Amino acid sequence: MVTLVAFESMSVATVMPLVESDLGDLALYGWVFSAFFLGTLVGVVIAGTASDRMRPAIPFALGLVLFAIGLVIGGAAPTMLILVLGRFLQGLGAGAMPATSYVCIARSYPLEQRPKMFALISSAWMLPSVIGPVIAAWIAETFGWRWVFLGLLPLSAVIGIVAVIGVKSVPAPETPSGERNVLNAVLVAVGAGLLLVGLGSRALYIFLPVTLIGAAVMIPPFRRLTPFGTLRARAGLPATVAVRGLLNFGFYSADAFVPFAITSVRDLSPVYGGLAMTTASLTWTVASWLQARWIRAHGSTILVVVGMTIIGIGTAGMLAILIPAVPGWFGLVAWGVAGFGMGLAFSPLAHVAMELADSGQEGKATTALQLSDTLGAALGIGVAGVLVATVGAMADSEVTGLVLTFGIATAVALFGAVLGTRVPRGSELG
Repeated sequence: MVTLVAFESMSVATVMPLVESDLGDLALYGWVFSAFFLGTLVGVVIAGTASDRMRPAIPFALGLVLFAIGLVIGGAAPTMLILVLGRFLQGLGAGAMPATSYVCIARSYPLEQRPKMFALISSAWMLPSVIGPVIAAWIAETFGWRWVFLGLLPLSAVIGIVAVIGVKSVPAPETPSGERNVLNAVLVAVGAGLLLVGLGSRALYIFLPVTLIGAAVMIPPFRRLTPFGTLRARAGLPATVAVRGLLNFGFYSADAFVPFAITSVRDLSPVYGGLAMTTASLTWTVASWLQARWIRAHGSTILVVVGMTIIGIGTAGMLAILIPAVPGWFGLVAWGVAGFGMGLAFSPLAHVAMELADSGQEGKATTALQLSDTLGAALGIGVAGVLVATVGAMADSEVTGLVLTFGIATAVALFGAVLGTRVPRGSELG
């Protein structure tokens, strides 16, 4: 199922320039990605807390159904707004995948095997990264972009059945938790959505109050769902959760517009945009397996700090392709560097979080980690969308918005590298 979600993510990012050309409404371009992550945010909390009360197979199966419904709506969308709705449902269903995966790993594997399992999950992105973007671009240009969504439905049915059969063997916790947190999850998503609406408004009388209301709605439930001190990145689990959010903000805010920069700004084929995504996923996979070995000797802290720094170098490199004199293919190299940084930093954060989780409370720790993870990506992509659409329109240049997007992504990644020093090293694994 991780592989299937990866196919969907790689494909949508690749064909979005064609979708925008067909449906129009560039202002909602970023929302196609943000809606997915906001839906994932709610799905993660529901599935994570449910896994502390019952077998993970139940929320997993429900997530699969919602994901399939979202694919149908996305493939049939007559407008960009309907596509955004479909993407929200896809995210709602897809949120169950990482939440239940982490719970299954924490409940079924000993500590020394978990880094390899997290690397294996990252490896599930390898096949989609190699063939997904190219196939998606070919399907979109040959049959139409709608079949990029609808074509995944048969795979969802087959892979979903196989996955549920495996996940159902993972037991429920010995002492079920009474926490549900559905309302908190919805409030975080609503607050984040309002925050993005406010940021996207050009009218000051909308921008200021809606942004403040969004932050006011979002922050209290976020604090209830995460360890005490997360917003201050207090050393330990709080810092681990906070850095995971910064990691995704820095990477995905740029990632959503890498194909756009290569295809729309540099006027290259969508295949080149897809290859940039492929390169990043391949280097992410390679680095994930390297961290599974290096974490034994060096611990998690150094891998997180170095990984975040490398992401900053990669996002800064994307600024270069906005210069006409620089070859467009340089974007493949820059984004491959960023992908390597993600592979180094992503899994060690998950390993530390699961190690610090109390027995039977793996779902709660997963919820906090994935909540920060998803919220960081959603806000990052949303802010990037505002910069490209709104600032770009005001400056009458999409390049201006992309410069700000890649610049902010670089700053956030480097800030995360500084806070990464507060992430615990983890137990000795060697």
